[in-house]
Amino acid sequence: MLWTAKISDIGDSVKDIYLWLIRLMSRLNAGRQQRQFVYLMSFGDNLAFIRALAQASPVDRPLVVFYRPQQERAAQRLARSGIDVRPFHDNLQFVLKGIPQIMRARVLFCDNYYAFLGGLVHPKRMRIVQVWHAAGAIKRFGWDDPTTAQRSASDQRRFQAVYDHFDEFVVGSPAMGRVFARSYRVPETRMQVLGYPRSDRYADPKWQQLSREAVAEAAPELVGHRVILYAPTYREGVTFTPPAGLAAALTADPTAKVVVKVHPALKDSAQHLQAQLGQQVVVTEHISTMDLLNVAETVVTDYSSVAFDYSLVPNAHSLLFFLFDWDDYRRDPGVQPDLEEWLPGPIIKTTEQLAAAIRADAPTDLTQFNQRWNSANDGAATQRVVDRYAALLD
Repeated sequence: MLWTAKISDIGDSVKDIYLWLIRLMSRLNAGRQQRQFVYLMSFGDNLAFIRALAQASPVDRPLVVFYRPQQERAAQRLARSGIDVRPFHDNLQFVLKGIPQIMRARVLFCDNYYAFLGGLVHPKRMRIVQVWHAAGAIKRFGWDDPTTAQRSASDQRRFQAVYDHFDEFVVGSPAMGRVFARSYRVPETRMQVLGYPRSDRYADPKWQQLSREAVAEAAPELVGHRVILYAPTYREGVTFTPPAGLAAALTADPTAKVVVKVHPALKDSAQHLQAQLGQQVVVTEHISTMDLLNVAETVVTDYSSVAFDYSLVPNAHSLLFFLFDWDDYRRDPGVQPDLEEWLPGPIIKTTEQLAAAIRADAPTDLTQFNQRWNSANDGAATQRVVDRYAALLD
């Protein structure tokens, strides 16, 4: 059926019709009272914050969570907590049943870019708030992404319509606020430096302990060893081909255990790399990246936002940026223009350099990096965000 297709995968004319239907249905429901929290979930790592929103909601106006189908497991966990969760696609059913509910939102929280927002009639009382899924940015996005200029004029108008719908952006630092303002072409005054709720766990000793215990139970072979986590970014539309010699570099410390964590779409590449790593590799498909960061002594990454999370965990020791495709990647899709000024360590381009850095095991000074990107990610972000928006509920 036509309406089950993702809006990003269909033609301009059908996208316009879909957004017209969103606009019509939201206009028909514009008279509803906006009196509750609604949360749009495409990432499943902010559940503690969602539960806090549920607790702050009046009994007669409970929180409603719309979730992408790939977050079914996270949604089930929320449902067990008594939270109203509803799956949604960009389709006709969502237009008819989802939009009337969304139009009841006093505050609509969004953890991602949602294309349908471009067609939504925005009531004056509704506050649409972006709570992004990364604390910092290495890659360019929005209008800074060079591919945006290559999109059709209709696509570009739709992009900006979505960006303009966000009344506020919750960020963990002024630096991230500036990136959003530039990338989305929105005023910097919309930025709320409250901290990312999902970052609170990294300052929570209880979470740290439970996380370590969970890893030890799932992968006991990691206990007592230096853990090297290799976590590269997802390269959209690109088959990830690790450079020759990567396995040898990652195993340069013969006493360490190596974990490879890549995007699920790159599973075949990961299995090939794991096979090369031999006995030093530990396969941890069912352990989250967040938990692995909590036990890793060394993280090897590239353009991934995992670096901003790792810099917050107490066990962070060495953070290595292995940018083997730097010359090409800096042009397309591109990186933040001042990246080389604030990256906490040298750019590593060759497997020989990576092997030497792993053998040296020198600590990475993350002080200035955290001051720039994590200034408000101090363990109390959830309470600040909840307090700000709960005050808007009548």
